[in-house]
Formats: sequence, structure tokens, C-alpha cells
Amino acid sequence: MFQTLYSYFWWERLWLPANLTWADLEDRDGRVYAKASDLYITLPLAFLFLIVRHLFETYVATPLAGLLNVKEKIRLKATPNAVLEKFYAATTKHPKQADVELLSKRSGCSVRQVERWFRRRRNQDRPSLLKKFREASWRFTFYLIAFIAGMAVIVDKPWFYDLREVWKGYPIQSMLPSQYWYYMIELSFYWSLLFSIASDVKRKVGWGWGVWATSHVPCPPPNSPPVPPSQSAKMFNYAGWRNTCNNIFIVFAAVFIITRLVILPFWIMHCTVVYPLDLYPAFFGYYFFNFMMVVLQSLHIFWAYLIIRMAQKFITGKVVEDERSDREETDNSEEEEEATKNGPLSNGHPVLNNNHRKTD
Repeated sequence: MFQTLYSYFWWERLWLPANLTWADLEDRDGRVYAKASDLYITLPLAFLFLIVRHLFETYVATPLAGLLNVKEKIRLKATPNAVLEKFYAATTKHPKQADVELLSKRSGCSVRQVERWFRRRRNQDRPSLLKKFREASWRFTFYLIAFIAGMAVIVDKPWFYDLREVWKGYPIQSMLPSQYWYYMIELSFYWSLLFSIASDVKRKVGWGWGVWATSHVPCPPPNSPPVPPSQSAKMFNYAGWRNTCNNIFIVFAAVFIITRLVILPFWIMHCTVVYPLDLYPAFFGYYFFNFMMVVLQSLHIFWAYLIIRMAQKFITGKVVEDERSDREETDNSEEEEEATKNGPLSNGHPVLNNNHRKTD
């Protein structure tokens, strides 16, 4: 049964143009071609990435956090309460006012104590500032190295200057070792993010396997340039270096808009949508790959909208926060008690002013 499903999935008419078979892509005469079986190596490499990441976060990111004076906020732990804990785990972490009143009766606590318990309990589950800094440091380091390596292996290639060269000889295109390792390392990194999704703060899924599955090796990945500024801005934000964070944010926004709203749709997607039809009639692999690109571009438009909103707040002097990130409730004891006494409540947690940040 597995073999049957495997045969259907890799049916030549799905992934290759008409009159071509997988036999045409077998290695011969010293020329090596991309194969689906190459993807298997990404799994052990992903586990290797997890080990390297652990070592990096322990011996590089943590000391760096100390140098940048990344400090943890004081978090008050919720008092053990079986009734509230059961509701928190099985129903919702954000009870409505009616639920709060019902839980107050069941647990023997006042309404205010129930609200405070849920606020503190939610804060216990949130990742610490050090954890977020270490993750941002790891991703910044990888993406910066990946971007530099990617430019190094593509800058001397003819398709870097003329995108029509991408399709020269397609799909019978031999593969260079630099191309092979670039894609394998990138895919392995995204696998490692997937494996650690349960413990990480925020994840995103890579798209590069589709390039490999359709044997379209030369296509340059468009995602890398804006990511290092994004991750470095987060690092300085966690360290409290507000001015540095804002300046890097300007660079990130500019690079993001240029690469993902200009270069990607008008150069890269034009290359993948228009040029192939000069060689072959459209087939499933063509539609599948370009559908993935459209989905990616739709996400970029949505993210750009959030970034522009943040830029407007920055220009008008308002606090700039990452619209895509979850907003952490304050767990500072003095602020919490003051807000509990005097501040308004929304779904059991206070509306607080968290705009006090130090500047570098």
C-alpha cells in the first residue's frame, strides 16, 4: 500500500513536463540531478541543528544576554488551586466575567482573587525574556550566515543577473554542490523549528521543499534579507535598547518592503509564472509551485500591513510593538496590585500602561 501511495504521489505527470520521466533525471556522465530522496538527509541534519542550537543558546546567547543586561521581570506564582487549575487547563486561560463569578463560588475565592490567579497563571506559561532573547539570537545568527552564504553561492551564477537563465535546460538541470548544501541546510533548519515548535515562542514553516520536489534548483529563495534585521531588533528590544531597536526597525521595514513587495512579485514570481510557459505547457508542478508562491506573497502583504501600522505609530511618536507577537501581561508586583485596586479590568486582567522602557 505504501508503495502504491508513493507511486501516485511521485507520478511523473504531476511533477514533470510532458514527455519527460524520472529516468531523464538520473545521474550520468558526471552530472548530478536533484532527487526527492535527497530530502531524507534533512531529518538527521535537523536533529544536529537542535544540538547546535542548544550549545549556541547556552554558551553564546546566554552570556550575550548578560552583556546586554537582559533582565527578567519578577513573576508572582499563582497559589495552587485545583478548581481553578482544572478550568485553566481544560476550558480556557481567559475566563469571561460570568465564569470568574462561578469559579469564585466553587473555589471559595473572591472575584478579585480569581482574576489575579488567572493573570499570574497565564504569566507562568509565558516564555521568559531570556528565552525569547536566546531564540532571537539563534535565528539572527543562522539567517545572517544563510544570507551571506546564499549570496556567495549565487552571485557568480548567470541566473543572478538574467532570470531567464533559471529555466535554461529545465528540468534537466545538473546540481552544484553549493546548491545542494544550501537547500539541505535551509530545509534542515526549518525541520528543526518544526521539531521544537512545542517549546518555542513563535514559528513559521519553510517552503523550500517545493522547489526541490519540482526539481527547480536554481530558483533563488526570496525570504532571507529582512530576517536578520528583524531578529536583531527583537534582541535589542528584549535588552531594553529602545532607540537601537527603533533604528533597526526602520532598516527592517525598508528591506522587507523592497524584497517582498517589489523584488519577489515583480522579478521572482514573474520568472516562475511567465518564463516556464515559453518551454513547456503548464502542468501540475507548475501550478503547485506558483500556488505556494502566491500563498507566500499573500502572507507578505498581510505582514507588510502590520509593519506599516507599526511604522505609523513610530512616526507619530506612539509606542512601536510587534503586531504579530503576543502581548505579555505585566507581572510586576507593584504595578499588578495598583492596577487591581484602581485599574479597569478586561476579561479578568487589567489594562495597564507598559510604555515605560529604558533607552540606550
